[in-house]
Amino acid sequence: MKHSNRNRSDEEDNARLVYSISKEWPFRLVKVVSFLVIFGAGLVFGLAASSHVRYFTSTSELFFPTFRNPPIQRKNSYVAGERNCGKGECLDFWTFVEPIQLNHSMTDEQLFWRASMLPRQSKYPFKRVPKVAFMFLTRGPLPLSPLWDRFLKGHEELFSVYVHTLPGYKLDVTEDSAFYGRQIPSQEVWWGSPTLTDGERRLLANALLDFSNERFVLLSESCIPIYDFKTVYKYLIESAESFVDSYDDPSRYGRGRYSRSMLPDIRLYQWRKGSQWFEMSRFLAVNIISDTKYYTLFRKYCKPSCYPDEHYIPTYLNMFFGSLNSNRSVTWVDWSRGGPHPATFGGEDITEGFIEAIRNNGTECSYNSRQTYMCYLFARKFAPSALEPLLNLTSSLLKY
Repeated sequence: MKHSNRNRSDEEDNARLVYSISKEWPFRLVKVVSFLVIFGAGLVFGLAASSHVRYFTSTSELFFPTFRNPPIQRKNSYVAGERNCGKGECLDFWTFVEPIQLNHSMTDEQLFWRASMLPRQSKYPFKRVPKVAFMFLTRGPLPLSPLWDRFLKGHEELFSVYVHTLPGYKLDVTEDSAFYGRQIPSQEVWWGSPTLTDGERRLLANALLDFSNERFVLLSESCIPIYDFKTVYKYLIESAESFVDSYDDPSRYGRGRYSRSMLPDIRLYQWRKGSQWFEMSRFLAVNIISDTKYYTLFRKYCKPSCYPDEHYIPTYLNMFFGSLNSNRSVTWVDWSRGGPHPATFGGEDITEGFIEAIRNNGTECSYNSRQTYMCYLFARKFAPSALEPLLNLTSSLLKY
């Protein structure tokens, strides 16, 4: 009987316990879930807040940001007028209009495309001082570079230098030379082949990347200036025409090199010949490196004994821009000795009288619609032995 009562009492206690647990369980579950939700939200919020820690200095600013100080600027971020972009970090205006480094990985096709860009706005967003680009096409050393350094010294804001050599060749010049670091990415060139004209166009395209270059002079390692820099600069910058030798030669050395395969795009009456040592304006330079149609014809059909460097540019300008060209060169050469190459002058030839004779050789020409006897600014060909005698004349006759 007692045992029966004890069992009944235990069952009642168990029933009350179960009922109590079942009654409290939903409230405990709600507490656990609420805790987890609050904990998770706090964790996410904390992570989000920590990622913006540089903008907030106190807990109150997290909810009521004052932004008393602007965000910290990146070290290499753009500041107008400064060249402070790291590689690939931002677009820099100044390295676009005036590249600091001449080295690049562009192919000729990419280079010519890039160089052919013309701004549609006539006004420049910077103070543009027009420069003369001196472009040297050479296979190796520049033995007369000390003379050119003396000629260029003190006028650094008014000129640029570009050198096309054999691939892999390194010019041996001092760091204070105008030629230091001025070699462009080059390729092999061979006399009498289209590669020579390729080199000329490659020099033009690289020089066009500098938007301040206005006039472009092609020179060789044997060229010298026969006037001081100020005279040469004024003569070129103020000229309304370019100076590209271009004439109709009816002989077998002129018209005789024409190929009828160029028809109908290039006709015999349009064919011209001229010296490769040109000087031209920026406008003509852009058009020459932009041409693919006519230059392709020359590469295909102007082969020995047709020489593209003597015919392509003179013919192209005659066809499309004749009114902008003077049809003469500003580089003097002596062909009086005959043969396929002009005369070369060494140290024994260099005197004041010789330089004066080049300046005043009796040639009359047109300059800005006026007749003048000042027709040549440069001369070639000069051997390395001519350097010292020429340097001795710089202070007295050449004035540089």
